[in-house]
Amino acid sequence: RSCPCETQINSRSNKINTGMSRATQVVTPEVVAAFRQSGAVPLRALLTPSEIDVLREGIERNLANPTDKALVASAPSDPGRFFEDFRMYPAIEEYVATVERTAVGEAAALLMGSEVVRFHHDHLLVKEASTQQETPWHQDLPYYNITGLDNVSFWIPVDPVPMENSLRFLAGSHRSGQMYCPRTFLTNEAKWWPEGTLPELSELFQSEPRPKTLQWELVPGDAIAFHMLSVHSAGGAHHAHRRRAYSIRVVGGSARHAARPWRTSPPFEDLGSELADGAPFDHPLFPILWPPKDMAYSQRHKRMGGHSHL
Repeated sequence: RSCPCETQINSRSNKINTGMSRATQVVTPEVVAAFRQSGAVPLRALLTPSEIDVLREGIERNLANPTDKALVASAPSDPGRFFEDFRMYPAIEEYVATVERTAVGEAAALLMGSEVVRFHHDHLLVKEASTQQETPWHQDLPYYNITGLDNVSFWIPVDPVPMENSLRFLAGSHRSGQMYCPRTFLTNEAKWWPEGTLPELSELFQSEPRPKTLQWELVPGDAIAFHMLSVHSAGGAHHAHRRRAYSIRVVGGSARHAARPWRTSPPFEDLGSELADGAPFDHPLFPILWPPKDMAYSQRHKRMGGHSHL
């Protein structure tokens, strides 16, 4: 007997018209406009049930064999556990399938209006059942080695996410282009930008009028797409079920490398000095997700006036 969440997943998935790409049906012009205005949008049924099954397998493989970048962002006294890991792609084959062979790349191109989409990094976030630790209000971009506004993150849960445990966003908080001081989730330390170099988020909350809060209930197959400057937070896992989510961070053609004088989160020591400050992300660590290789070849061939010899 199917549970209600399975019925909801299947009903959403069945609405996809096979005559169009999945991305173009999910990321409509209205969704693109909402993303650019609000900085965050739900993408319903972006992944298929079988793609979610593959992603679940990858997450379990990741949890059994975390990288050296993994950390626990909850206190030892927490009855649950908030586990994070970073930059697992391409070592986990199920993550390769999710990054490269789902609708994510094309969806990113539509949201950003970018001809080129490059993978930047992936991020696993698992809140086990009864986790009390909340994710504090923050932006993602100040932690990264990225500059520019051409970016989008996809937060993809593989478990049903009730409203109280979902991400919360301050609508339109990306539009000013302002970065706020990034701090550690558990201890509130300023480990990256030195104290006083960026404004504190408290200044935003003291402004009037306060931005509207956006939040959505999700089922497996759904994703939230959001700008890396969008201010967001999340609740714990105050229920009997875990909340496993896989994030894919991508950049568009105008994004540039920001060579920080500190260890970014996630770190990119393997990049070394191979990419100059202000350079495009033209490097094997940041592969092109869109357009696909066969489409890119076809477009180049057409622009050059080529023709088939078949």
